[in-house]
Amino acid sequence: MNFRFITHDLIMGIKTWMRSPGTVFWTILFPVLLILIFGAIFSGADEVEYDLHVQDLDDSFSSKMFIDVLHNISALNVETISNDTDISEYMHDEDLSVVLQIPEGFEKTIHQSISDDNVTVNVSFYFDPSDQTTTSVLRSIVAGVLNEFNMDATGGRHVIGMNDVSTLGEDFDFIDFFIPGMIGFTIMTSCIYGSIERNTKYRKDGILRKLLTMPITRAEWILSKMLFMLFLSFVSTAVILIVGTLIWGVSVKINIFFFILIIATSFLFSGIGMIIGRFVKEQETADMAGGAVTFPMMFLAGTFFSLDMMPEFMQLIAQVLPLYYVNEGLRNAMIYSDMDKTVYFTAFVLVFAAVFFIIGIILTKWKED
Repeated sequence: MNFRFITHDLIMGIKTWMRSPGTVFWTILFPVLLILIFGAIFSGADEVEYDLHVQDLDDSFSSKMFIDVLHNISALNVETISNDTDISEYMHDEDLSVVLQIPEGFEKTIHQSISDDNVTVNVSFYFDPSDQTTTSVLRSIVAGVLNEFNMDATGGRHVIGMNDVSTLGEDFDFIDFFIPGMIGFTIMTSCIYGSIERNTKYRKDGILRKLLTMPITRAEWILSKMLFMLFLSFVSTAVILIVGTLIWGVSVKINIFFFILIIATSFLFSGIGMIIGRFVKEQETADMAGGAVTFPMMFLAGTFFSLDMMPEFMQLIAQVLPLYYVNEGLRNAMIYSDMDKTVYFTAFVLVFAAVFFIIGIILTKWKED
């Protein structure tokens, strides 16, 4: 084995890496961003407090005692709601993930269980199936309290149970809510990386300078490239929906806002890619620059997990990221069928698309600086 060659090649590789300031910068920045993002998300995981709203239809001593037990759990912020409140509408208006309902006859059933082993009563656990993280945590806490309550009130017999009620009223799985986020994330990465790679490669190969001699305008060239990126966006979206439907049986709705969001999202992230490509001079650093932009949005915009598990300041950061509005717009259009929120989030995506695409066009030049 030629250790001299290995050592020499290693030294040359390090020198080459150090001669490229852009490569050094992005190599260092990328892991720094990752540790800052995940550190901020998970460092306060033990201090997370969850909101649990409870509707007490029984209004008895036993039901109040059950609510008191919930109050004593440090991870819960328990609030009671009036008995005449429609839970589904209340969860929608207050943007809640879970509401617990104690039924009438709660205390009566507990008393009857002393002489009749067959009587049971169920509290209703209303949940938003799109928020799997918060739902799972709160279900586990409530189930633990129910076990303790069964032990104290009935000597351990299973008298009090829990009935899960989806607020959507349809049989949706988590994959149905993951699909819209996956569509937004896929379009983001393909458009940003595609635009960066195209601009940096064309600049390095001198193609941009040669375009000056062609009988086309800069606007025509950019539009043709954007339409190609839009084509790829629809292809990738179709693939995700087809595979999700055939393999996982996803259930989504396709409407006019779905198409508007796909088009706007493609132009939005293509514009961001053009902006990055304008400042990334070296093709070798293009992927790192794209990753520095896409990775924070991927993890902070609610693509893979709920924003509720993040600290409040991180949730505020998420709400200024374009991908957050894309994800929420697609979910409301494809899953919730909530037209008010769909219009709201779509409007933000359209504004982002217009701003970043126009800036990208202005910054894209054929002449070298």
